[in-house]
Amino acid sequence: MRIAVLSGKGGTGKTLVTVNLAAVSQESVYMDCDVEEPNGHLFFKPEGVLVEEVSVKVPEVKDELCNGCRKCVDFCNFNALAYVQNKLIVFDEVCHSCGGCILVCPEKALTEKERAIGQIQKGVSDQVSIYTGILNTGEASGVPIVKRLLAEESPEITKPIFIDCPPGSACITMESIKDADYCILVAEPTLFGVHNLNMVYELVRLLDRPFGVVLNKCLDGENPAEKFCLEKNIKILGRIPFENELGILNSDAEIVANKNSRYREMFDSLLSTVIKEVSYAATPDS
Repeated sequence: MRIAVLSGKGGTGKTLVTVNLAAVSQESVYMDCDVEEPNGHLFFKPEGVLVEEVSVKVPEVKDELCNGCRKCVDFCNFNALAYVQNKLIVFDEVCHSCGGCILVCPEKALTEKERAIGQIQKGVSDQVSIYTGILNTGEASGVPIVKRLLAEESPEITKPIFIDCPPGSACITMESIKDADYCILVAEPTLFGVHNLNMVYELVRLLDRPFGVVLNKCLDGENPAEKFCLEKNIKILGRIPFENELGILNSDAEIVANKNSRYREMFDSLLSTVIKEVSYAATPDS
């Protein structure tokens, strides 16, 4: 069971929800796909961390074979190649590793080399396996790290997997949720929050993923995000209150479900609701 938790922007409570669901699940897998700013490990404080480098293939030029035909330059839609002063130049940072330039080169002047773009860290916290993707500063795309991260599930396929997605609705978020069994959208109770909720709402509908919404930072009074869900007939999975104690614990990188029985009951209830929704979504003609 893969549960992806996403939001239209950072700071809505996406990691709060993902971390606590993984914690109350006992045996589970937590995958931090927010590779530009991963912080789930700060809550779990995993032990026995192993580090694996992630690299991509980029072209390398054999100058003595290049005849300057520029077919590779014309082929590349990302402007990762240029022919300047009788020399082919490769801009590694903007290369998308498609390998097309190598295929079109008539002189076989291009080969491939590995270029590191980040790493995956693997550790354990109690009965939760922690996988963290980290993108090197300045890299254009974290999609290769997310792909590698999500491929790590096979040894623990019997455990529920909770995916902490990147904020927004770009390619890296799409990669994080495309094979999810269920998506949880986390929303704030503001008009701006509704705008960002609508972004990920459109994304999960585009990818045809079953989903529901968790309303975070709830106060008494009008809640524009709740109104949006009611108008769109979106399932509201749960509500998280706007409380000082919860905010303080979360800002101190504490797993709130482990610190307060009321919060544990709240996330236990949310998990039960999500499991029911996953079962319902998996039922034919549901």
